Amino acid sequence: MVFDLKSFKGLFFDIYATLIDWEEGIYPFLLNLSQKIPAGDALREDNAETRRTLLKRYFDNENAVEHENPTTAYPYILEAVYDRIAGQLGVKTDDSERIAFGRSIGKWKAFPDTVEAMKVLAKHYKLFVLSNVDKASFSRTMAGPLKGVHWDGIYTAEEIGSYKPDPANYNFVVDRAKKDFNIEKNELCLVAQSLDLDHVNTTRLGFEPGVWISRYAGKAAMGKNMEELKKAGSGDVNVGATYNSLGELAEAVEKAWASTNK
Repeated sequence: MVFDLKSFKGLFFDIYATLIDWEEGIYPFLLNLSQKIPAGDALREDNAETRRTLLKRYFDNENAVEHENPTTAYPYILEAVYDRIAGQLGVKTDDSERIAFGRSIGKWKAFPDTVEAMKVLAKHYKLFVLSNVDKASFSRTMAGPLKGVHWDGIYTAEEIGSYKPDPANYNFVVDRAKKDFNIEKNELCLVAQSLDLDHVNTTRLGFEPGVWISRYAGKAAMGKNMEELKKAGSGDVNVGATYNSLGELAEAVEKAWASTNK
C-alpha cells in the first residue's frame, strides 16, 4: 500500500528528539557529572563512546522514573534521573545541579530545520503535541527554541496524567482530535524520532503507519534504531515513510500537494 501524505488531516509529534535536539541539551550535564569520577576512568573522556554511554544511561533511567512516577512533573523527573545517574557513577551532586538540570529543558535547542518545516506543515495539517513533559516546561520551549511554531493542540503528560508509552496518552490525541476538529483516528499520523517509545506503540494500538524522522542518521544514543529493534524483538514497527529531518518531510509534503494542483 502506497503511503499517501495527503490522506491525513492531522499530525501529532513527539517533541524532544524530533523537533528539539535533546541529546545535545542533556549531554553537557551528564558530562559534568562524569568529571567527578576519579581520574583514569574512561567516562571522564569527552568522546563518542562516553556520549553514547551516558545518554543511554539517561534514557533507561528516565523511562524507569516516569514509569514509577506517572503523575510527577517533568522537571522533578529530570532531577530524579540526574540523582540516579550520579549514584550509579558513584559521585555526589547537590540541589543546585539537580534543579538546573530539571529546568534546562527550555534551553535545549531546536534542530536547524525545525521551525521553518513546521510552518510548511501548518499549511496542510492540524498539528498536535504529544509530549512527556509538563505545561510549564513546554511553555519555556515554546517561548524559546520553538518560538513562532503554531499548534492546534498541546497535550502533555501532566494534563493526561501518565507518561508515554501508556496507551492513554495516544488515545488522548485521538479523542481530542475527534472532539475538537472532527478528525478520525485513521486521519492522524505520528511524526516522531523514537521508534521504541512511539512508533512501536502506535503500531500496537492500530494507528496508521507513521513518519519516522531519523535524526542522528538513525543512530541516536537514546532509544533503539530499526536494526536494534529487530534484534531485540521489541515489537513490530509500522513506518510509512522515513526522512532524515523535518525539513525533508516538509519538502515531500509540498511536492505531494503540488502534484495534486497540477
